[in-house]
Amino acid sequence: MTIDDKTRTELEAAAFRRLLEHLRQRTDVQNIDLMNLAGFCRNCLSNWFEDAAKAKDVAVTREEARTMVYGMPYDEWKARHQAAAGEDQRAKFAQSHKH
Repeated sequence: MTIDDKTRTELEAAAFRRLLEHLRQRTDVQNIDLMNLAGFCRNCLSNWFEDAAKAKDVAVTREEARTMVYGMPYDEWKARHQAAAGEDQRAKFAQSHKH
């Protein structure tokens, strides 16, 4: 595939926006499930966005980045959609995230 940098960036941005929309629609998928299966979650995406902004000297707070990813304030998303992690989920997380 041969594309210029501008087009590549536009395509990557479009794919990222589609991923965010997909995750916003799939509120049944908990962050711990994402972490257990993929090694990243919505919070990771918001942290990566914040890191990228800081690298470009763009002022973005953690809360702003999370609102961008979740499509609403993080505390609101948690109250609406976050369930308590089950014992099995916590055990899988502990196993997959050993240091």
